[in-house]
Amino acid sequence: MSVDTLRDVAAIAGLDMPDSLLDTIALELPPDKRGWFRFQHLYETARRAVRTEEAMRLVMRRAVEDDAREGSRRLELQIDPSGYAPYVGGLSRALDIAIDEARQASEATGVSVALIVAASRRRHPLDARTLARLAARYVGDGPGEVVGFGLSNDERAGDTAEWGHAFRLAERAGLASVPHGGELLGPSHIRRVIEHLDPVRLGHGVRASEDPALVAEIVRRGIALELCPTSNVNMGVFAEQANVPLRPLVDAGVRIALSADDPLLFLSRLTDQYRVARDVHGFSDAELAGLAKASFAASTAGDDDKRRWDAEVDAWLAGGPSEPQAPPEGGVRAARISTTPTDAG
Repeated sequence: MSVDTLRDVAAIAGLDMPDSLLDTIALELPPDKRGWFRFQHLYETARRAVRTEEAMRLVMRRAVEDDAREGSRRLELQIDPSGYAPYVGGLSRALDIAIDEARQASEATGVSVALIVAASRRRHPLDARTLARLAARYVGDGPGEVVGFGLSNDERAGDTAEWGHAFRLAERAGLASVPHGGELLGPSHIRRVIEHLDPVRLGHGVRASEDPALVAEIVRRGIALELCPTSNVNMGVFAEQANVPLRPLVDAGVRIALSADDPLLFLSRLTDQYRVARDVHGFSDAELAGLAKASFAASTAGDDDKRRWDAEVDAWLAGGPSEPQAPPEGGVRAARISTTPTDAG
């Protein structure tokens, strides 16, 4: 959600939101004061305002419209229907609403929209199996349909192996494995996620950079990392943008999908990640174009769409803009701009 969207859904629910969510100040705290628990508290306060079908549809529609304004071509948006279910008549109804609004928003804006059903580490792994079976009923490649299965929330919670069964159910149904991991915890945790959940894409994964052998394994397996530079700093993983290992990971051959994690709390969107890549990490126009193409490649979109979007990036690059600006982002925000009601991230 954006700040404006939060104001609107809070009005629908008749709730007052704290100033810390409605101002225009990101979580700008000293590095030693940043972290998960402050983020989680504010995130959960915001998501509790989404408790009607009207609010669900508004969040979905605005998310797609915001991407369209940035020039995004593909939005893979993660949702856990569990928190909405009590308000709208059950899990299936909650997912039906999300799919229907995603389809309408996709058709209205031209942004290709797909959904990822996400389980939460704060719920029992058996709940994840229920969600995997639900997601399997909606597998498809049309606008708004379900393309992947994820695992969110505090990656320090639970035993990763216990979610393996749910991910195998999802994989058998043809869903991509796209769990979170590797922001709060380091290489050993990432290895467990790879071993037990067999991801094609990993939410964050940035701390793989601490282990060159793990980076090589990620490259060998073709796992894409959804890097969120502004999130990493706001969460206190790195003290400043220059410390985020975007350049080393790209140079090592890792496929990177630049992503924006929570514009409500961090007040940064996808275009801002490209600005960081250019202004902080020194990426050239050609390298920015490469990042955009890598995000298309990491998405679950069809080959025809990917070729068309790649051609658009090539056309941008041929134009040679002289002012610092991002290419038409095809950034895969898969699971990073989240309408998940029960988990953050």
